[in-house]
Amino acid sequence: MSGVLQRLKQFAQSPQGRRTIEQVRRTAADPRRRAQAQRLFGKLRDRRSV
Repeated sequence: MSGVLQRLKQFAQSPQGRRTIEQVRRTAADPRRRAQAQRLFGKLRDRRSV
């Protein structure tokens, strides 16, 4: 499992990882996208409890 964490850490520190993280932050700050994600997670939560 630590190998996976190490690879994630390396990716996060790479230029591509930094770009991806910044893109996710911008997307998460958008109220429309946030509401869209909450609806998706709500559907997944409902499906899991069935």
